[in-house]
Amino acid sequence: MALPPQKFREIVFQILFSRDFSLSEPQEMVALLMKELKVTKKTMVEADARAHLVEQHLAELDEMITRFSTEYSFDRISRAEKSILRLGAFELLHDSSIPPKVAIAEAIRICRKFGSPESAKFINGLLDGIYHATIPAGALA
Repeated sequence: MALPPQKFREIVFQILFSRDFSLSEPQEMVALLMKELKVTKKTMVEADARAHLVEQHLAELDEMITRFSTEYSFDRISRAEKSILRLGAFELLHDSSIPPKVAIAEAIRICRKFGSPESAKFINGLLDGIYHATIPAGALA
């Protein structure tokens, strides 16, 4: 049975989030998450590869988050929210297979599950700002 894209996205988020805290080897964290989330090694390898793609763009993603965060300085954004924003911004900017509205909606869903309702509004506003600033002229018409 195939893993739903929502579950896969949650796993990528958890990998990104765990790396923000962990001092252990990434392989150890992947093994722990695989056991805790009860997913296959193949799924974890794919999710880890996706997390690496996001991490390759961290400087760009963090700059975009900083630029569009009018309410909080980057340092005040919680680690969970940063991980969600990084994943959402990555999907908006670098994954054309995911419609922008889906990327934003999924970031909000993950935030509601792993964060707070207040954070979901912040995530929505920030990613919407990034989306509107980066879409080609006339694409909304």
